[in-house]
Amino acid sequence: MSIRLGALVERLGGQLMGDPDTEVFGIAPLDDANASHITFLSNPKLRTQASHTQAAAIILSASNSAVIGPEYRGARIVTDNPYAYFARAAQWFAAENMHPPVPGIDATAHVDASATIAATAVVGPHVTIEADAEVAEHAVIEAGCFIGRGAKIGAGTHFFARVTFHAGCEIGQRGIIHSGAVIGTDGFGFANENGAWIKIPQTGRVLIGDDVDIGANTCVDRGALADTIIEDGVKLDNQIQIGHNCHIGAHTAMAGCVGVAGSAKIGKYCTFGGAAMVLGHLTIADNVHVSSGSMVSRSILEAGQYTGFYPLAKNADWEKSAAIVRNLTSMREKIRSLEKSVQLLTKSLTDKNKE
Repeated sequence: MSIRLGALVERLGGQLMGDPDTEVFGIAPLDDANASHITFLSNPKLRTQASHTQAAAIILSASNSAVIGPEYRGARIVTDNPYAYFARAAQWFAAENMHPPVPGIDATAHVDASATIAATAVVGPHVTIEADAEVAEHAVIEAGCFIGRGAKIGAGTHFFARVTFHAGCEIGQRGIIHSGAVIGTDGFGFANENGAWIKIPQTGRVLIGDDVDIGANTCVDRGALADTIIEDGVKLDNQIQIGHNCHIGAHTAMAGCVGVAGSAKIGKYCTFGGAAMVLGHLTIADNVHVSSGSMVSRSILEAGQYTGFYPLAKNADWEKSAAIVRNLTSMREKIRSLEKSVQLLTKSLTDKNKE
C-alpha cells in the first residue's frame, strides 16, 4: 500500500519540500531505507547518516533540514516534532495494511445472556464474558480473554489474547491491553493477628480512562474499598505492578518492571524508567520524572527529575563505598571534634601572638 507525500502532508501537516506525487510504501530507519521508503531524523547526532540515506523522503526539523539539505537529494517534510510525526505516519501505514477482524461472536465463545455486546464488536474464540458485562462498538476481544461480571469495555478498545479483566472493572475508549495482563485481581491486603494473616476482602474496582495502553503481563489490583484509578492517556509497559487503591494521573508513562505499592497517588505527565519502585501511600506531583532503578521512598511534591540509586561499580569497590557510608555518622562526629580542637588551638595561638 503506497501513500503520496502530498496526501501525508494534507493529513498530518508540515512543510513539504519536494514532489507531492512521490509515493512511499512504508517507513524504515535511516540506514535501512531505500527509494520506496520514508524515514525520519529526530536525533541531531544522526545528521551525517541522514544526509546519505537512500530514502525517498525524510521527516525532520527545520534546523536539521538546513544542515543536511545541501547533501540529501530526496523530499523533505519539515515539522516541529519529527518523532511524533513519524508515529502518526506509522499509524496510517499500519491502518492501511491491517486486515480488520470481522465483527461477531465466535461460536466457541461463552457469552452470558445478560451481557451486552455491540453488533460491531469482535469476540474471538474461547472468550468468556460473564453476566451484565458490556462490550461497546468496534471493541476487539481476542482469543481466550476473560471478562468478569459487570465489567465494561469502551468503544474501539482492543484486548489481545488471554487478557483477564475481572468483575466490575471498566476501561474507556480506544484502550489497548496486551496478552497476559490481569486487571482487577485482589490487592495485597492482610491484617496480622498473633502472627497469622487475615485476608481483607478487596471490594473496589479498577477504573481505566480513554486511550490507555497496558503492556503484556502487567497487573493492576482492584481497590480494597475505594477504586484503583488509571486516568486518560496513561501508558504502562510490560510486567508492571500497580497496587490496590493507586491513582495514576493522566498521560503518565511507566517503563517495564515498575512497581507501585498500594494507595500511592501519582500525578499527571510523569515518567518512570524501568524497574523504578514507588512505596505505598506516597504522593507524587505532576511532571515528575523518575530515573530507572530508582526507589521512591518519600513523597515528591515538586516537578523535576529524580534519581535514587548508587552508580554501578565493581563489587569490591561498591563494598568499600558501602562501608564508608555506614560509618558516615561516626566520621561526622570525629570531624566535628577535630574542628573544635583546631578552633581551640587557633584561638590559643592567636592569644599568644597578641601577648
